[in-house]
Amino acid sequence: MPELPEVETVRQGLAQWVTGRRIASTEVRHPRAVRRHLPGPAHFADVLAGRTVRDVRRRGKYLWLPLDSGDAIVGHLGMSGQLLLQPATAADELHLRVRFRFADDGPELRFVDQRTFGGLSVSAGGAELPSEIAHIARDPMDPEFSDDAFVAALRRRRTEVKRALLDQTLVSGVGNIYADEALWRAGLHGARPTDALTRPAALRLLGHVRDVLGEAISEGGTSFDALYVDVNGNSGYFDRALNAYGREGEPCRRCGTPLRREAFMNRSSYSCPRCQPRPRTAAPRTAAPRTATPRATPPRG
Repeated sequence: MPELPEVETVRQGLAQWVTGRRIASTEVRHPRAVRRHLPGPAHFADVLAGRTVRDVRRRGKYLWLPLDSGDAIVGHLGMSGQLLLQPATAADELHLRVRFRFADDGPELRFVDQRTFGGLSVSAGGAELPSEIAHIARDPMDPEFSDDAFVAALRRRRTEVKRALLDQTLVSGVGNIYADEALWRAGLHGARPTDALTRPAALRLLGHVRDVLGEAISEGGTSFDALYVDVNGNSGYFDRALNAYGREGEPCRRCGTPLRREAFMNRSSYSCPRCQPRPRTAAPRTAAPRTATPRATPPRG
């Protein structure tokens, strides 16, 4: 599933190509693509006709396009969603789900989604921040992200550090790939308890998260197959710089130890056995035996 660098790459492309353009018409070719728009496909198309795109913004892995009406188009790419700019004369993609035509007769915006896990909707009055995604935390690349608040919240959690990094209500945009990369750089195993992290260690981890995300954005994200591309159909190249994710059995670039793969939440985690030792399992606490209190015998009357 695309993570922050991939979605930010798409956002940058959309901002360049659709900001300031007026939507002439919208064609919904598959109703599942707008299933989150509860009034239905016809309403989705009607409410967008004649509207101008003011900007393209992102919160975590979600995109939204503020409109001159005060509403916003909200989008999530899911596992295989693509937002592509195409000439009107270009052949339709096999998995084309939604088409936006613009009044200037310039390139169309097409939502293509093979697996149809992604989707688009219109958020009424959601131009500043759609209510549907307001619960999602800011990400480390956001200028208003608070390092101190994140570290304090992280250390209050009683969970594993990788689970915390994937919690979009704590910090958004980080997925399996970039969590593994940041943990490798920090020398931490994903099962390290968050409440055992010192404040300097938590800040150091956050710094690595921010560095990894920034470097991945500069490379256009990570593409393992043709399902993730930018708005021009180009793949990202950060997969060439991965130090941990997907490198099971390959030598650690820091110490040479073969990297391991471990099951994690129906996915996989990759780490170095030497640089990222598993935390010691805490011994289970044994409850003190309870002393039975004799019941008073009721008087016989």
